[in-house]
Amino acid sequence: MANQLKIMILSGVREQGKDMFAVQVNDEIFVLDAGLKYPDSSLFGIDVVIPDLDFFEQYGDRVAGIFLTHGHADSIGALPYILRKYDIPVFGSQLSIELAKIEVQRENKHRKNNLFHVIDADTEIDFKNASISFFHTTHSIPDSLGIDVHTPEGEVVYTGDFKFDPTAEPNYRTDMDRLAEIEQKDVLALLSDSSNAEASFPNASEQDIGNFVTNAFRNATGRIIVAAKASNLNRVQEVLNAAKATGKRVLLTGRDLAKIVRTSMKLGYLDVPEGLLMRVKDLKTVPKEQTVILETGRMGEPLNSLQKMAKKRHSMITIHKGDLIFLATTPSHAVETMVAETSDLVYKAGGTVIQLGRNMHTSGHATGRDLQLLIDTLKPKFLIPVIGEYRLLEIVRSLAIKAGMNSKDIYITKNGDCLDYDFKKKRFYLSDPVPGEDTMIDGSGVGDVGSIVLRDREVLSDDGIFIAVVTIDHKKKKIIAEPKVTSRGFVYIKANHQLMKDSIDVIKKAINNNFEHKKFDWTELKQDIWSDLEKFLYKKTNQRPVILPVVMEVNQNRHRAMQKRNEKSQSDKTRKNNRNEKKKKE
Repeated sequence: MANQLKIMILSGVREQGKDMFAVQVNDEIFVLDAGLKYPDSSLFGIDVVIPDLDFFEQYGDRVAGIFLTHGHADSIGALPYILRKYDIPVFGSQLSIELAKIEVQRENKHRKNNLFHVIDADTEIDFKNASISFFHTTHSIPDSLGIDVHTPEGEVVYTGDFKFDPTAEPNYRTDMDRLAEIEQKDVLALLSDSSNAEASFPNASEQDIGNFVTNAFRNATGRIIVAAKASNLNRVQEVLNAAKATGKRVLLTGRDLAKIVRTSMKLGYLDVPEGLLMRVKDLKTVPKEQTVILETGRMGEPLNSLQKMAKKRHSMITIHKGDLIFLATTPSHAVETMVAETSDLVYKAGGTVIQLGRNMHTSGHATGRDLQLLIDTLKPKFLIPVIGEYRLLEIVRSLAIKAGMNSKDIYITKNGDCLDYDFKKKRFYLSDPVPGEDTMIDGSGVGDVGSIVLRDREVLSDDGIFIAVVTIDHKKKKIIAEPKVTSRGFVYIKANHQLMKDSIDVIKKAINNNFEHKKFDWTELKQDIWSDLEKFLYKKTNQRPVILPVVMEVNQNRHRAMQKRNEKSQSDKTRKNNRNEKKKKE
């Protein structure tokens, strides 16, 4: 019997993306997924957000491995930053591992390939305190797997992103027989995908979606430009199938797609008929009615590209009258406004837009009915909804109660929660938390941008910056040079001469007051300038820009000596010039 059993919610609840969870059995920890999320507009300048890396600092020596459910960024995106510092084995399906290697190599050219281990749905890995096995799941990328952690107290099952679709191709189909086998072993806890729990109607089958795409292509009279996520291989395959069925050729664009398509083709996960793909130079010769342009990228990148095409700023393609823009993936709530703006620009450029998500429910995640079927199949003692915002976790709780579960056996958690199992009471309880904060990636910096920096960026975006530069001699308590002020993003300087002039008087007064009434201190002097300017500018403008006072010191005696030297040098130069002029005349 295990002496210790914990389920750690490291990241991925009360938010969308950044999935990472862990199961600890005695002194071994099994990490389930290691994803990232893309920032919303409130995270100024942040590229991506990953889970708290302090977890690996504290517990890294106990981590037996990282186990991946699928090859999307919300499952593998944090690996490059974890593997920079920690040599932890990574296990996943063939496609997941190949895509993980691409992600890791993007950030770390010297990746260690010996850390990556390919497994499949038939693999079972025995560790000292537990064993790990896998089962096929349906998602928008092939080779997706759920994970079963076998502990002495029962199975801990993590679904990853999944849905049920009996019409899915074999590479995409959930293994119901395997789920029934796991149920026979007694499921202690189920960590279930909650992303699409509020959907009250079923997902459209991939077969129906494929038919819809083909019909849209068949009815198009001009070029077709498809916007899709590069990692949604199911949708990419449906676009390729529709192009083949309607006698069209496809141009692949987007920085992520080439590697992903090449890798998927090599592994046999994408079927690309000979002669279907074309190159950029073929755009001139292939008729418009036979042209499909597949524009992909991460998150909002396809939409950014479409906007550039509509504004005639794209390097290769411009949207013309008669073009059909086909949005092939359902946008998240975060980019719905961007979708509307993009559609508007497309229509202004003469094109038309079809949104797949407006015509069919196309989520790659389980609906409420799917989740109830999963609960009924596995019959878990305890349920922990994960992968979803707070309202979705609560919806899963409600669905589970309707499916027969006791509300006391359902845990709504937050990032950093640690559920410890009490072997006597046969229940989980909240114990000391684990690291669960966000780690923000800005360029090459990992975690060096925090709330203070973000607050400054927010203020800069709202009210701009005001810079004041002044030179003093603190020993003689004098201002040597007239203060200079400038601003960016605050007010239009040419139209606010009086404001700038008055602000110089405020700076002088603050400095002189400091000289008269306080013992000199650099920090206090800058604080006085900042405080007086902040009050003055708010009174005049009702704005609070970031104020940056720059105070420099010049020794007055040295300053005078330099002036004399400069004057003497200038005088010598003048005399020399006069002598030269005199010689020329002679």
